[in-house]
Amino acid sequence: MAEKSVVVIGSGFAGLSAASFMAKEGWKVTVIEKNDTPGGRARQLNENGFTFDMGPSFYWMPDVFERYFAQFGKKVSDYYSLQRLDPSYRIYWNDGYKDIPADFSALKIFFESVEPGSGAKLEKYLKGAAYKYEVGVNNLVYKPSRSLTEFMDWKTISGVFKLQVFSSIKKHIAQYFKHPKLRQIMEFPVLFLGALPEDTPALYSLMNFADIKGGTWYPEGGMYSIVKGMYKLAKELGVTFHFGENVKSITIENALAKNVVTDKNVYEADVIISGADYRFTEKSLLPPKYQSYTEAYWNKKVMAPSCLLYYIGLNKKLKQAVHHSLFFDVPFEQHGKEIYKEPKWPAEPLFYVSVASITDSSVAPPGQENIVFLIPIASGLSGDTEELREKYFQIIARRMEKHTGESILDSIVYKKTYSVSDFISDYNSFKGNAYGLANTLRQTAILKPACQSKKVKNLFFTGQLTVPGPGVPPCLISGEVVAKQVIKISG
Repeated sequence: MAEKSVVVIGSGFAGLSAASFMAKEGWKVTVIEKNDTPGGRARQLNENGFTFDMGPSFYWMPDVFERYFAQFGKKVSDYYSLQRLDPSYRIYWNDGYKDIPADFSALKIFFESVEPGSGAKLEKYLKGAAYKYEVGVNNLVYKPSRSLTEFMDWKTISGVFKLQVFSSIKKHIAQYFKHPKLRQIMEFPVLFLGALPEDTPALYSLMNFADIKGGTWYPEGGMYSIVKGMYKLAKELGVTFHFGENVKSITIENALAKNVVTDKNVYEADVIISGADYRFTEKSLLPPKYQSYTEAYWNKKVMAPSCLLYYIGLNKKLKQAVHHSLFFDVPFEQHGKEIYKEPKWPAEPLFYVSVASITDSSVAPPGQENIVFLIPIASGLSGDTEELREKYFQIIARRMEKHTGESILDSIVYKKTYSVSDFISDYNSFKGNAYGLANTLRQTAILKPACQSKKVKNLFFTGQLTVPGPGVPPCLISGEVVAKQVIKISG
């Protein structure tokens, strides 16, 4: 029997995952990537002796990565080494900061000091979150979400009320904790899911379990070490890669995809899996009659945020910094509204800072510091100019200087900015989003864009605009889910 072939568009986490699972099943796999290196949004930037992760910087849910590599008879440690961070991260408020300890007993003592009785409540809260993590991760996210019947197993049905799919995480957290600081700590992890806590199902308290019990880790060499590991595994499995090639179109005949046309070549395939932006794939690569979703459909979708990013090299070491810091020193409500409800450039942004060189001396020259600043902003904003980027950089750098008591602006030796227009040009990202589709109740499971085209039988989708959703672990899972769907259908 002739070997079946698949072309995977894009080499982000989801594309690399899908490619490896297809190769494992004996398919001939070709990956086409428009950029010069693998990784998609998780690319690496190397300049002036500094090494920056351009995308994700939090390593959560280590069990998902272990499970991924185990399916190929490998371990995470075959490709990179991990270190658990302690503190997990630091939170700055306007009246000081708190390091969030990796040790659970220490965290309970802190909760108790802020709000008497909350240590025991945290224990109780996490018991429910552990159940959701186990059922949510094992029973919900590893499904292709093609129909409701997939979720009709007894564990999911019997646990539907315990899973709290229909209530918001904001209300859920408020039942346990009264103090605004504790609520912010508990609400913070869902911000990665791309929606306000009041619009995110309480099911996602599983993220609190991932944060507090699973821990925050760092792969030596940075998050790009995961990409390198997945790329190496794919090559070991026989996957062929073509970098620096732009896909121009997918040829369709009688509702079947025949080949992928790039600016350099034509690739025949029995199946195509697109890990590129879903809307871009439909709108720019397919003829209109083979597009499953209209422009009106996409414009109604709630997108996760975009980002305003700054990659900064300092010619000195910082005395006060930790690896991850969150600046909650201004009211969240206003900034949240400017991201989700009334999209505009924020008046007073919250922001996040990563100083990877605190943990890993290899990412900066000796005696220097590698810093990434991130401001979440609404997707689709116009006016993304260098002047605007500089304005915001001055605002957040000065706030960091104020809170840490250390100067930053006078020690910068390298600086690169990145925002909405770059996400569009580098990743064909819809509205310049950074994280994909928001995980709101109306955009969960079968309510997301489908992982199989409704109009082209052998065209499939993977990544953050389809199931299970945004984030690095979900993208690994997305590649597995779609590959298993292809194999099942192509039998």
